[in-house]
Amino acid sequence: AAAKIIAEAVRTSLGPRGMDKMLVDQFGDVVITNDGATILKEIDVQHPAAKMMVEVAKTQDSEVGDGTTTSVIFAGELLKRAEKLIQQKIHPTVITEGFRKAAEKAIKILEEMSIKSGIDDRVGLKNSAMTCMSSKLVSESKDMLAEICIEAIIAIAEKSENGDWVADIDKVQIQKKEGESIDDTSLIKGIILDKEVVSPGMPKIAKDAKILLLQSAIEIEKTEFDAKL
Repeated sequence: AAAKIIAEAVRTSLGPRGMDKMLVDQFGDVVITNDGATILKEIDVQHPAAKMMVEVAKTQDSEVGDGTTTSVIFAGELLKRAEKLIQQKIHPTVITEGFRKAAEKAIKILEEMSIKSGIDDRVGLKNSAMTCMSSKLVSESKDMLAEICIEAIIAIAEKSENGDWVADIDKVQIQKKEGESIDDTSLIKGIILDKEVVSPGMPKIAKDAKILLLQSAIEIEKTEFDAKL
């Protein structure tokens, strides 16, 4: 029952007409989101079955980065159907085996339906990126953001031994700055050092600058005196 309640909590946030949730924590901080993983992270869950559903969302988020709400709702439906089968005196082992066979069949069907998109297929990559953002708060800027995502992926993509292109997204650093519009988002093909300037009088922009990399500090150290009497 607890797991089904968790699934119902995020059900209304799914799809193009999904609604955002307003979450208020114990400190009064407000979070507005329709992302399943974010919603479940903010909920204080104690029941073991409910915690399992939260872990489903976390795993989906870390492995794929999307589809958290769908995975939780789908898991909730499986549990609902399993409950009916148990009421019909069907052993849990039989139900589990049935789910496993269904999963194998579903994976096979999805592989047959899937369309392989290479790194040169910018249209396919862009459509995939825009689809992921259609239900998010950034949907109005999805065209521009999708282009940035594609440029970032192409910049870090490497060909694996079997000929497939692989992109390690850990090589992409995302920096957030308050005060600007989301349309001011840009891709920098380089390194960002998010540090404050030492002095207000220092120049804000330096073009074609020479960069010095040091392994030791350059501040002036005070001389230590060790006097003994």
